[in-house]
Amino acid sequence: MKELRYPAVVILGPTASGKSHLANEVAKRYNGEIVNCDSVQIYRGFVIGAAKATQAEQREIPHYLLDIAGPDDEFTAGDYAREARKVLISISERRKLPIVVGGTGFYLKAVLHGLPVAPLRNQSLRSRLQRVRIRRPAALHRLLTAADSAAAARIHPNDHQKLIRAIEIASSSRESTSEKLEDVHQELSPFRILKVGLSPPRPLLHEAVNNRTMQMFTSGLLEETRQLLATGYGPESKPMQSLGYRQAVQVLSGTASLSAAIEDCQAKTRQYVKRQMTWFRKEDDVHWMEGFGTDCEIQADVFSLVAGFLGATYDDHYDELSGGQLNSFP
Repeated sequence: MKELRYPAVVILGPTASGKSHLANEVAKRYNGEIVNCDSVQIYRGFVIGAAKATQAEQREIPHYLLDIAGPDDEFTAGDYAREARKVLISISERRKLPIVVGGTGFYLKAVLHGLPVAPLRNQSLRSRLQRVRIRRPAALHRLLTAADSAAAARIHPNDHQKLIRAIEIASSSRESTSEKLEDVHQELSPFRILKVGLSPPRPLLHEAVNNRTMQMFTSGLLEETRQLLATGYGPESKPMQSLGYRQAVQVLSGTASLSAAIEDCQAKTRQYVKRQMTWFRKEDDVHWMEGFGTDCEIQADVFSLVAGFLGATYDDHYDELSGGQLNSFP
């Protein structure tokens, strides 16, 4: 007998490719609910620079894993994977179609394929490393380089959260972080996944990035950043190191002009887009669309993919999710 599994749709792609717009359209058409896969959108108060769904959009279509962390919370890819898998099951059990959307590749990998087995947290060591971070933040990267040079080469010197975790792992075992990454992964079950990727032409994508960056700064990003700093998010906190907010902090601190900050954010976002695509191209079985999620033709092609996917998942019994909607999940 053919195994029946819950369907789920993943919409991935670079910044400014229209992922969220496409996800909303798919959700409206196929009785879906949206699961955020963006590492900045999980933090409360990060709206403009994170391109978070508006309150009106969230009222129309349920969104999950938004605004779930605060300034003192450490939220890792492992935390995300655990929470996302719970949400996916919950959505499916209510006879809805889960749609995972976002541009954080490591989060996506964590929820779809699981993460390598790693040691539990060592609170005593973490406390010592946190004191080092406060007094001499640059020392963290040097410590990791001495313990695991391969891991240090992958992690930005300012990403203190990842540096601390990597030092913790390296110190807990003779195996390096790099060797740990070769451990067995646990695939997401009981789901059958349709992956849709957006890959607009690079010149048009760069133009969209530039326009989006400019709109962020003209729509209140500086004031939002000022308010976030006042509520307890430090300039060195993980979400404040993300693109847009990092440059806004520089403007507010007087270390960069507004025009210089915008240009820097545009350039670094274009570089980030390239890294995103390099990551996503490694993902298997992605149906790539050569355009934006806002394009009607792209949407029509994706609708056809989803309809066929639901039909293949449930033979021909997909009433409640498509057309007349799928009556029941298995």
